[in-house]
Amino acid sequence: MSTTTVAEATEVVAAPDPFWTRQRRLGVALILIGIVAASVFGSLAPSETARFTLSDDAQGAAISINGQLGAVLFGVLTAVAGGVLVAGLAKRWSNALLGAGILTFVLSFLCWQVAGQFMPLVDTSSGTLQLALPLILGALAGVLGERSGVVNVAIEGQFLMGAFAGALVGTMAGSVWAGLISAAVGGVIIAAILAVLSIRYLVDQTVVGIVLNLFALGITGFLYERLMQPDAAGYNQPPQMPVWRIPGLADIPVIGPVLFNANLLLWLALGLVVLIHFGLNRTRWGLRTRAVGEHPTAADTVGIRVRGLRYANVLLGGVVAGLGGAYFTLVATGSFTKNMTAGAGFIALAALIFGRFTPVGAFGAALFFGFAQKLATYLSAINSPVPSQFLNMLPYLATIIAVAGLVGRVRAPAADGIPYVKG
Repeated sequence: MSTTTVAEATEVVAAPDPFWTRQRRLGVALILIGIVAASVFGSLAPSETARFTLSDDAQGAAISINGQLGAVLFGVLTAVAGGVLVAGLAKRWSNALLGAGILTFVLSFLCWQVAGQFMPLVDTSSGTLQLALPLILGALAGVLGERSGVVNVAIEGQFLMGAFAGALVGTMAGSVWAGLISAAVGGVIIAAILAVLSIRYLVDQTVVGIVLNLFALGITGFLYERLMQPDAAGYNQPPQMPVWRIPGLADIPVIGPVLFNANLLLWLALGLVVLIHFGLNRTRWGLRTRAVGEHPTAADTVGIRVRGLRYANVLLGGVVAGLGGAYFTLVATGSFTKNMTAGAGFIALAALIFGRFTPVGAFGAALFFGFAQKLATYLSAINSPVPSQFLNMLPYLATIIAVAGLVGRVRAPAADGIPYVKG
């Protein structure tokens, strides 16, 4: 047999790529929702001006557009973005096109709803960030654990313990900073139990997380009824975290009041997103963390202490989640009530998955969920024709769509949830 024949016989023919890739399927979805937006929202929107004000009220500068025209125009742009995805003309920019398509669909919907009304951009942006704040911190706690190979389903329990400890100690000490530190300690307590049971005793991590959530719900509810409820002045009136204004920067339109006239917890959350992203991708700690989460046996052979690193990262995640719990009592409400987190820990877990187990992705997903909650509140205030039941379920509907539909296939770290036993 000649050399040419042998080469032809041994040549591996690559299978052709399937036509209906994830990119094309998402493109078809964008085309459909774009057509719906242009036809339905465009026909329902009154031919009145929709004003998006750059302040907290209807006065002053605003971005204005005819509601009917905007609904149709942005719907068409959504369909165009979907068409580009289906045609495969911008494979490198598929995620950016998907984001742009979703944004134009939301704008089409807003043009319909805001026509004849006004939407204050400062209040909407600030409210979105505040509602997303605990979700950002909870999702970052999940990133730290899961990139190390430990599934953290106990974010809800860490939120509850952080909120309770922050309210209790903050009230007794009369200091918001003592409450903030105590909230971090409360999160660490739940994280420490999770770490010991899942890493040392090899208990199923998902089961442990669910049990810890129930434990936190029970213990905080019991102490609330026996301690806080009878004497709220002594145990459940913590001082509120102050709002600090940075002169000059706070005067920037829209962005200034949102980012530079805020509380320390918001700045801390944004800083942690940058710090953890940099740490995971640019430091020795991040390299070791990713190695432990992907292949702990190989990491062990090169001298990395797998269990020690997992312990450290889960406890660090507990600190971050505990700070997220402090938001509920030291920022949002000013007191603790039973089950006040109301499932926010599970939405943070969904944001973690939606964000593909990355800090920046989790941050974007948390903003998405926060915006859904803020939009529901705004539409209720302007007496939107959309049923109130639908408005109340918007955050949960957004969670389902994000996790089950928009994300597609998400690969968790290879050793995620698998206990490590040294051979």
